[in-house]
Amino acid sequence: MTACSEGPASGAQAPQAELAMLQQQLAQTQKMAALGELLSTTTHEFNNVLTTILNYARHGLRHKDEPTRDKALDKILAAAQRAAKITSTILAVARNRSGNLEPTDLRQIVEDTLVLLERELSKYRISVETSLLEVPQVMAMGNQIQQVLMNLLINARQAMSGGGRVVIRLQHDTVTETVELIVRDTGSGIPPDKLPRIFDPFFTTKDGPDETGKGGTGLGLASCRQIIEAHHGRIRVESTVGKGTQFTIKLPVVKREAPAQVEALQAATARS
Repeated sequence: MTACSEGPASGAQAPQAELAMLQQQLAQTQKMAALGELLSTTTHEFNNVLTTILNYARHGLRHKDEPTRDKALDKILAAAQRAAKITSTILAVARNRSGNLEPTDLRQIVEDTLVLLERELSKYRISVETSLLEVPQVMAMGNQIQQVLMNLLINARQAMSGGGRVVIRLQHDTVTETVELIVRDTGSGIPPDKLPRIFDPFFTTKDGPDETGKGGTGLGLASCRQIIEAHHGRIRVESTVGKGTQFTIKLPVVKREAPAQVEALQAATARS
């Protein structure tokens, strides 16, 4: 009788274990996709920097006068400093932002992300306006929040094929004790009949990947919501066709009882 009574319980646990394994595999796939996105972007950035260095080095070698060489050296120095900034940003992602929850500075994440996407946004004639107020730290996995922000910015760029403007704001909501990260674009907007479904897995408003190979999977915003909700946060969207779209992310600030907050969030992210 004991063996028979244990059978159904074991059978019930098996699907749960399988679901947990599939969720872990999905999370790993999303991490690899984000890493691929980062490597693709930074490769283009480094190519641009190296091209600048090579061109001005040749220019300085061809012209012997001191003013021309000084100008060439200034340009080379500026390009090398930009390369160093890109490198330090990537190292911050790889080292300082592990898979652990920790007090996180959202301003630094925004600034680092813009370093990585600056050239791409400029290439498509997208201007960026920021209002990054002093805000409290949030308890977060920095890599995951940066993945969400990169996804939103790439989506915004794709919605403005003829150029436009992105506004990024950080502000502290003292009533709810959350930090708001707002990303607004002046793109094509999302039709009202599609807006309620944009966070659904596999749903997309895009026809397919653009010329850079980005977009069209329908997984991006679904994983964004999953990440934010696992951080005990919220993400909402407002959009008007022909005027643009705004995403607002709300994340809880670090509280004095930070160890208990970490434990609660770690339990939530383990379940997600």
